Amino acid sequence: MVELALKNVTKRFGDETAVEDLSLRVDGELLVLLGPSGCGKSTTLRCIAGLESVTEGTIRLGGQTITDRSPSDRSIAMVFQDYALYRTMTVEENMAYGLKHSTDLSATERQRKVQEIADLFDITELLDRGVDELSGGQKQRVALGRALVRDPEVFLLDEPLASLDAKLRSRMRTELQQIQDELGVTTIYVTHDQKEAMTMGDRVAILDDGRLQQVGPPNQVYRRPANLFVANFLGSPSMNTFEVRVAVDRDGTVCRYDGRDFARLPSEQVDASGEAVLGVRPEDVVFHADPERGSVAATVVVNEFQGSDSFLTLSIGDRQFTVVVPASVQSNPGDRVGVTVPPEHVHLFDAETGEAIRSPRDRAKDERRAL
Repeated sequence: MVELALKNVTKRFGDETAVEDLSLRVDGELLVLLGPSGCGKSTTLRCIAGLESVTEGTIRLGGQTITDRSPSDRSIAMVFQDYALYRTMTVEENMAYGLKHSTDLSATERQRKVQEIADLFDITELLDRGVDELSGGQKQRVALGRALVRDPEVFLLDEPLASLDAKLRSRMRTELQQIQDELGVTTIYVTHDQKEAMTMGDRVAILDDGRLQQVGPPNQVYRRPANLFVANFLGSPSMNTFEVRVAVDRDGTVCRYDGRDFARLPSEQVDASGEAVLGVRPEDVVFHADPERGSVAATVVVNEFQGSDSFLTLSIGDRQFTVVVPASVQSNPGDRVGVTVPPEHVHLFDAETGEAIRSPRDRAKDERRAL
């Protein structure tokens, strides 16, 4: 395992900044770079690979600076979304091509290494086939095998599953995780698909407009988002947010929305007052069919059946939000229902900066201190 470190990396194209002041460390893990299109994910990968020059900052691999090294001198392998296979070559020739032109291995040694990786990806029976004879999933396996046969110190994957159908993508995600665990190679995986990020990554680094917003294990960035962007980007359905006024009374801290007491928190948990943004995940809202039972009454707008559960779109005045309920809940548009926002699931964000003020884990920390 070799550590890859980016320190204050910036990449500009003329007057446009694609990546700004990015610092990351990756060592023997699968790190997912996640964010919307145009946020700098692929540019970051290309800078690491040496396909783009760095405007500012340094890139180090195994303690050695590689910022200005050519791609062939970086011990880094990259797989692209479009496979980039040579159509005039067989599968075996495609996989051996990099070894032939960048190593001193004999033909027999190259063949042995190709065979080992082909066995790993279960494509041994494809070695004599032409590229045009392969399915999309087979082409992807060949592209991955061609990269790994070089035994790289870092493995870069730029949305490699984007062209596959949903079923095959799911299977390939599982296989990639198993192979990364088995080989232990430092891997960076780029995607805009949060499901891929949350299921595959040992850690997730979330980018927006070229800047790193948060990095951490999937459950941490989901449960403790650093700011409103992360909170809204992660989750399907996304987090519900409400512009509230926070005030302290004798019963604790109250968050008021549209003139209603929307949620209450213990005063010692919140060091804020005035305007804020309250966030709560759809699955954390408590639903009541009886509007008198909830802390706030709402109206059903849409009921979307999902199989094991349903997504209810509710409205309070002009504001619509989503709750997740069991599929057995029978609520129709126009029904009056009740909702409760449990204090243990409340997020608060600064109304101006969007930075997190309070997250659900704060309550858990307070409870542990009280034991």
